[in-house]
Amino acid sequence: MTEAAEVLWSALCGLALSVGIECWLRPQPAWQRPWGCWAIHAGIFGAVHGVWLLLGHPWFAAGATCTLLVVLVVVNNAKLAALREPFVFADHAYFTDAIRHPRLFLPFLGWGNALAIAVGIVVAVVLGLSLESVPDDRWLLQGQLGGVLASTGMSVLLLAAGARQRVELSFEPERDLASLGLLGCLWHQAVAARQRPPELACAFEGPVMRPARLPHLVAVQSESFFDPRPMWAGIRPEVLAEFDRLAATGLAHGDLQVPAWGANTVRSEFAFLSGLDPSLLGAHRFNPYRAVAAGWSVPTVASFLKQLGYRTVCIHPYPASFYQRDQVFPRLGFDEFLDLSSFDNAQRCGPFVSDAAVSERIARMVAASDAPLFVFAITMENHGPLHLEKVAPTDVADLYCDAPPPGCDDLTIYLRHLRNADRMIGELRQSLGRSDRPASLCWFGDHVPSMPEVYEMLGSPVGPTAFALWSTHESRHSEPVPLAAHQLAAEWLRAVGLMDAR
Repeated sequence: MTEAAEVLWSALCGLALSVGIECWLRPQPAWQRPWGCWAIHAGIFGAVHGVWLLLGHPWFAAGATCTLLVVLVVVNNAKLAALREPFVFADHAYFTDAIRHPRLFLPFLGWGNALAIAVGIVVAVVLGLSLESVPDDRWLLQGQLGGVLASTGMSVLLLAAGARQRVELSFEPERDLASLGLLGCLWHQAVAARQRPPELACAFEGPVMRPARLPHLVAVQSESFFDPRPMWAGIRPEVLAEFDRLAATGLAHGDLQVPAWGANTVRSEFAFLSGLDPSLLGAHRFNPYRAVAAGWSVPTVASFLKQLGYRTVCIHPYPASFYQRDQVFPRLGFDEFLDLSSFDNAQRCGPFVSDAAVSERIARMVAASDAPLFVFAITMENHGPLHLEKVAPTDVADLYCDAPPPGCDDLTIYLRHLRNADRMIGELRQSLGRSDRPASLCWFGDHVPSMPEVYEMLGSPVGPTAFALWSTHESRHSEPVPLAAHQLAAEWLRAVGLMDAR
């Protein structure tokens, strides 16, 4: 076999194997997908194969390309199991984030999967490069170079042809993956993500009310906050005593429909701040901060309040660069961003800065501010993976009146942190109540926690988290009302009299 023929033959064999690898993908893609998606699949495989061929080992190039596809399939299936969503193009940044923040990502993949991937890559590299020699004529047109040019040229033509076929994305990840295949779906999501976000009406326009004295406003996006008591009747009701009190004496409360499950905090975060319905954002619904960092200008509750004379501060005790928040928050209207570096000596609970430390910082800021203050706090204490922590000897007795079945340690650990979040509510109510200026608290959860084993035993939440709006100067004793995350900020502003009721 000539060197050129070996290059082409290795590419064809690898391509056939890649189709078989897709059979392990969940959800299973349809074989009868648009022809352009098959062309894109073949074109991407051939292009990556061509890059590996620069090393001069055709069969290693085929194996390495298939290995990368296996990694994508494993990551996709792990994400679907933990977060109920397959891999989307916006997730590509998580590969580098997993290196910088391994505790947040690798446990969701599973240490076994992560180790198997690492060992498989090392073995493939060592065996592939050692067992296959580099031919002497690799740079001759009639040798390996000719095969590389033919294979790469064909890949480019396939990509160009496949890209010409118009495909309508639903931006429902499972549906698009099943109908377009993995590589076809990722390609079209990438193309859609390059388009500018659509022009949408501002949620904070309309008649603006100006009370005689502007109140301090504190919004807390509590990590993984929801009410788990309906899942297991044995959970002590007092675990959420302060939240119950907040709801009973506040302006409004109820279920909050959020655009995330188990992770992807920025989706709920952006929905609250912008007031934009995520379903209208197209590909940008998966990570809207990337578009903001690239220059997308979005009116937010922070920029609205800033125009009224508020000082706007965001608190998030995690590295500022995560999700590009250091670039994004100034564009969203915040005067100041306090990240992990502002909590050097703060109390921790588990691996993260405690809710108590965040509450204390907010209390100090409110007490020291003569001007009206808007604080948006994004907590971290209850961030998973929960299974990396241990149940303390007293936890079961403290958190349950009737212990759950074996295998619910994640729930116990979650409740331990949830109780601390509930204490944070009480601390904020007290600190805001001591202020000379009227004050209001908006409390909500960004998503339910990822506890797949617990949900398998006890049943899954239907999706909503919870919210409550409270004021130091008014109580309405209202009935629960369901809201979506993108409706919450405007509802809060209307409740405290800063926007006219519609």
